[in-house]
Amino acid sequence: MDQHASVVAVDLGGTTIKAARLDRQGGVEETLRLPTPVQQGPPAIIDAVTAAAGALTRVDTKAVGICAPGLVNSTTGIVHFAPNLGLRDVALARAVQEQLAVPVTLQHDVRAACLAELRLGHAAGIDEVLVVVLGTGVAAGIVTAGKIVHGAQGIAGEFGHIPVFADGEPCACGQRGCVEAYAAAGALVRRYREAGGTADGAADVVAQLGSHEAADRIWTEGMNALGRALVTSTVLLDHQLIVLAGGMTGAGNHLLEPVRRTLQGGLAWRSAPPVHISALGASAGLFGAALHALDTFEPAGSTEHWHRLAALPRIS
Repeated sequence: MDQHASVVAVDLGGTTIKAARLDRQGGVEETLRLPTPVQQGPPAIIDAVTAAAGALTRVDTKAVGICAPGLVNSTTGIVHFAPNLGLRDVALARAVQEQLAVPVTLQHDVRAACLAELRLGHAAGIDEVLVVVLGTGVAAGIVTAGKIVHGAQGIAGEFGHIPVFADGEPCACGQRGCVEAYAAAGALVRRYREAGGTADGAADVVAQLGSHEAADRIWTEGMNALGRALVTSTVLLDHQLIVLAGGMTGAGNHLLEPVRRTLQGGLAWRSAPPVHISALGASAGLFGAALHALDTFEPAGSTEHWHRLAALPRIS
């Protein structure tokens, strides 16, 4: 990438659209946040993503990298199905590219976060890793033999839909007792409200821990669900490291300690792999989207120096 070139990254979430422009060293030049207009339908979401990218794109911008949840084809740039966004068969990359006249890539949000962790985070140099992204939903990036796993249908890593409670609460996927129905930010807020609490986000539930019985119970059940799923994944895939990323990692030890405890408690014959909160936090998807765009449109090795950054900032 040219000395003065930039790349724009957009992270399309179920609640918020985050965007950033990064310089050639991986430094953050400018950021913005917009609410995701889910209720207004797919055209409004496309327009919002385009507006976020366009607001940060400038003459020296070499590419735009978008990451999104759901069934995403990174080769065609199509979001085939994203239930939390109401998107089905939307050619998102092409739609944004036509408006901005800048090359655009699309990647699954969790695989983007996983890429960032492999290049820039705790997982650098580690071959067997699970990166779990906790936000409006829950999903994971799986790394084995140093490579991100895509699966037969390109949908590997639907960690949030591992059923952990028999005959548990219904999940949006159609199953019951899934991790996402208990541990996702949206589920925590919904369940807390149903129990009589007031919360606009998962942080509001965390703020009530220790002072509100419903908050304690719902949080404990959510962390138990997450920990149980990590037991299943660890036994199956033998991770060297588990990294927790996404907006919910702001809960810090309220998240980390019960998850570690449940994970180790579920492994009778082996020690648990270390579990860390991502140093990139909720920014992992953005850095990964930027890296994916540059990997696609720039010469090989153009981002190798990014790992030498002493401390990557969280993008607020």
